[in-house]
Amino acid sequence: MPRYRITVEYDGGAFSGWQRQDDVPTVQGAIEAAAAHLNNGMPVTLMAAGRTDAGVHATGQVAHFDLEREIEPGTLANALNFHLKPAPVAIVEAALAAPDFHSRFDATGRHYLYRILDRRPPPAYTTGRVWHVSRRLDVEAMNEGAKVLVGHHDFSSFRATECQAKSPMKTLDRLVLARVGEEIHVEASSRSFLHHQVRIMVGTLKLVGEGKWTPADVAAALAARTRAAGGPTAPAEGLVLTRVDYGTAATQPEK
Repeated sequence: MPRYRITVEYDGGAFSGWQRQDDVPTVQGAIEAAAAHLNNGMPVTLMAAGRTDAGVHATGQVAHFDLEREIEPGTLANALNFHLKPAPVAIVEAALAAPDFHSRFDATGRHYLYRILDRRPPPAYTTGRVWHVSRRLDVEAMNEGAKVLVGHHDFSSFRATECQAKSPMKTLDRLVLARVGEEIHVEASSRSFLHHQVRIMVGTLKLVGEGKWTPADVAAALAARTRAAGGPTAPAEGLVLTRVDYGTAATQPEK
């Protein structure tokens, strides 16, 4: 039974998140329904590198699944995209994977982009893709606050209360902000993240950008190790999963 790895792009605003649910549209459900057409009508179970929340987008989500028969990867991607219409989901790449490849457990890095539009006029063209903040933010101050969070820490103050991770300890490899035109782009990288971690970090840094918090306040929130000490959770629509990293050996099929 061949295993396939796919890279997926989707508009999260059209779905109630990644994970399959009854009676609501989800990304996993849409792809599994499309894949069943290629599996003689038999159900297909899709596993992903991470379960994005409702409203969160992706340009580089990675998932895997098994089929009863082997299909050339390019043909597979085209067929899935055909059956996915008109859902705002696209398979941008497909490949045969090693039989034991696992899109979640084999991942060595996950990369997110968060977009903030900090101007008075609301967005029109980028509606649903950015967090609109009607006042100009201090990016330099926000970067100073971000430096506090980089490294290996207990991120209890920066995870959702319903987070199911066994440990709040995570290593944040990168958290950098840059002004891009009228937007602020926040790039975050780690092997894995806690539930809502990126969105809470962004919400906290917004307070710094507004002058309401200082980097020292961010450090105090981190040290408090309780969700009540952290900043607000930024809206889902500004967040994009852009890339997932893997070791080469784990992604290749047996020769």
